[in-house]
Amino acid sequence: MTRGTDMEQLRDELVDACSWGEEDRAREVVSRFGVEPRARAMLEAMLEEPDGLVRQAAVFGLGVLGGSASARRLEQQLALEEARGDYDGDSVVEEIIRALGRIEGADARAALVRKLERLAAAGSEPRDVNPVATALWKRRHPDLLPILRRTLEQMDPKDWGALEGLLVLLEKTPDELHAWACEPLVPVERKTRVLTVLEADLPDTLAATLPSFISAASFLVEEAVSQEGEASRYCDRLFSLLLRYREQVLSALMEEARTGLRTLARRLVASVDPGCALGAAVVLKHVGRPEDSALLDAHRPAEPALAKVFDEASRVLRGIPRG
Repeated sequence: MTRGTDMEQLRDELVDACSWGEEDRAREVVSRFGVEPRARAMLEAMLEEPDGLVRQAAVFGLGVLGGSASARRLEQQLALEEARGDYDGDSVVEEIIRALGRIEGADARAALVRKLERLAAAGSEPRDVNPVATALWKRRHPDLLPILRRTLEQMDPKDWGALEGLLVLLEKTPDELHAWACEPLVPVERKTRVLTVLEADLPDTLAATLPSFISAASFLVEEAVSQEGEASRYCDRLFSLLLRYREQVLSALMEEARTGLRTLARRLVASVDPGCALGAAVVLKHVGRPEDSALLDAHRPAEPALAKVFDEASRVLRGIPRG
């Protein structure tokens, strides 16, 4: 196989892995691109292609390579993709923001700040600012706090989205966050935004605050069971965060918090919010007891895909090997 054919195959493998969201496989493919000048040249050439999936794969690859050169090239590409004004361009913009969130250093953070400032000036909606908020959380730095405050002053509070969660996390110490999460006067949607940002990156110091968020959820159960709304969204986001970092979090929970989480999940498998009920079932699979399997069976959804999740959780709790 010639070098050109070999590189074309690697390019196709990278595009395929990225299109399926298989990040580990995509990173492994990038590692086979060779030394950096060669790898960078190929990835930058892919940025020139008309196919949006190819450009997204190139962006991912540059994020893996990292460094100031990647951050600067990605910011240049960001402007080009924004100017396209089409679906492919928007998809590549989202991938660039994620890639900048993975690159260490001031250049990547500065590029994200400039993107945020443009969004604020344009009066963008939460769906546009949320990815930037989570990327900035990954690249958090004390210098970011005054910039964020200044930016929020320029925005309508209804458009803050996850930026409000980012602000809370940058402002508060872990002890302060403990107290804040338990405070009933804090609107539940603000707490949900904090959980949304934490899902992007959960440092150990803040993982220790999660029992407070679990405790806060116990006061929302009645509403979360009976209707879709802020309470069920909060519980859904809490379950999502706990499951994303389950190896880090669930085994470290003290008995009181673990019992509280089990009680919460038992109640919420009956939620009318499908996402909330699904999260509760999966959490119960990890923290439940054998007798909880009957509860899962009783609230098994009719929809086949959801029912499969409940069945799997019930099977695990019963200790039945996979067939």
